Amino acid sequence: MRMEDIAKIAQVSKSAVSLAFSGKPGIGNETRERILRIAREMGYNAKPRVTATVQEKSSKQLVFLVITNLGIISEEYYQQPFFRELIHFVEERCRSKGYSVVFSSVDMEHFDQSIRAVADDHRNSGVILLGTNLSREQIAFVADKLPQLVVLDTCYDTLPIHFVEINNAMGAYQAGAHLCDIGHKDIGYVASNVRIHNFEERKAGFAAALREKGLEVAPSRTFSVAPTLLSSQDSMRQQLEGCLHAEGKLPTALFCECDYIAISAMKTLTELGYRVPEDISVIGFDNINESVIVTPELTTIHVEKEKMARLAVDLLTDPAEHGSNARSKTRVDTRFVARLSTCAPTAAVGVGSSVSKPG
Repeated sequence: MRMEDIAKIAQVSKSAVSLAFSGKPGIGNETRERILRIAREMGYNAKPRVTATVQEKSSKQLVFLVITNLGIISEEYYQQPFFRELIHFVEERCRSKGYSVVFSSVDMEHFDQSIRAVADDHRNSGVILLGTNLSREQIAFVADKLPQLVVLDTCYDTLPIHFVEINNAMGAYQAGAHLCDIGHKDIGYVASNVRIHNFEERKAGFAAALREKGLEVAPSRTFSVAPTLLSSQDSMRQQLEGCLHAEGKLPTALFCECDYIAISAMKTLTELGYRVPEDISVIGFDNINESVIVTPELTTIHVEKEKMARLAVDLLTDPAEHGSNARSKTRVDTRFVARLSTCAPTAAVGVGSSVSKPG
């Protein structure tokens, strides 16, 4: 398979194929994606893909770097509400300081080679790396090639790198304390089936809140689902049905590791005939914009995305203020947001309930 063959199949010129592979401007996004999709389907081994988009022209630039197709970060990461909002605030802060933003995405399949390619183009630029899905070793590799680095949305204490992250343990603790304070004792936990640093910290924070009340989440009350679907999920339905069959009732409340999972859980529960919050309270984490669109509006943990973005940009644009040599680890506190998806428990919903049941 040659570039000419891909060009023929995609009905474009060979130069358009070259632009798609190199990530350079000159073709539309739809054309670029069609070319890359055809190349993947035909097994064409293109050179490492590094896509870059310059939002504004400026003599001062920062790079926003994302590693895609790893964990919860897909090529369409910018369409996910949490990351979309975070990127918006990064752009706003850069604009206010006279900087433009170059968005660069690297496919995990060509991680080593592509990071070196980014370093060749941006070694002297400040770089904000979205670290949500990355391991300690991967971040260390990026930092070695791009020394002016701030990592956003994760943290490894033993790396001499700037990190700006969510206080995940605090947020989950706030969620657990809320459910306990309004009287819930039979509490379920809906985890992501893709594990990252943030989710592990949320798990620990939630468990700490329940321990203080002499409670814990029973294994039969622990569920695992995809973290990036806003629709109902068959796997969630099956797990809830299995819990009901084994226990005779469902928990009176569910903590979900992110708002995506919470919204998906609410839709699944509704399809099964359960009312939120009258039968089951649901609480999420992130406070994405969609949390106020669903019915009922979602009780959740607010993440200070604007503050995180501001801190990350300022670390790169004001080195004198923050110390040009010293590195910092910044954990941004969360805020509990009470809405309509949680309330005090009523009678457990299960066998014999007037509400329709699974099965």
